Amino acid sequence: MDVVNGLLVAVGVSAATGLNAPLPLLLLGLLDRWTGWVDLGAPWDALAEPGWLAVLVVLTVFDVVGDKVPAVDHVLHSVGLVAAPAAGAVAAMAGSSGTDLAPVVAAIAGAAVAEGTHVTRAAVRPVSTLATGGIGNPILSVVEDVTSISLTVLAIMVPIVAVVLVVVLAILAVRVVRRVRRRLTVRRR
Repeated sequence: MDVVNGLLVAVGVSAATGLNAPLPLLLLGLLDRWTGWVDLGAPWDALAEPGWLAVLVVLTVFDVVGDKVPAVDHVLHSVGLVAAPAAGAVAAMAGSSGTDLAPVVAAIAGAAVAEGTHVTRAAVRPVSTLATGGIGNPILSVVEDVTSISLTVLAIMVPIVAVVLVVVLAILAVRVVRRVRRRLTVRRR
């Protein structure tokens, strides 16, 4: 059961990194440092050290603010194609470090889930731009940030709920993208 729980935590936190790469790492570090909710095993406990926390705060602020600015958000999404799976692998290994899940399994699952989440996010954003003229993008970005925080906390507290939420969000994202693309195709005819 410990392996299953580790995998659920890994999937939850890595999905969160697909939405905002540094934010779940920052939350893991903060929760390890100041609460009893997380006990990161070595070497992942370094995320709770003041130097790493400072770096993660800067990266998170840059990501949160930059994602609300047109053009900057597109650059961040391009960088995210590499950053999200890397952060997902690290978050998955760190988040599941207190379980019996093999780190290599956590890393592979984390990278794959984070990349899948990021690619889905990147597919939804242009649809939002077309449908709202870009006005909806900052709102969508706030929703992504809140979802990233929620997924991270749920992955730690109730991992199965986080994974169910990931599946539900993936299904909703696919449906929304399909619906908007159909409407745009009909308008072009």
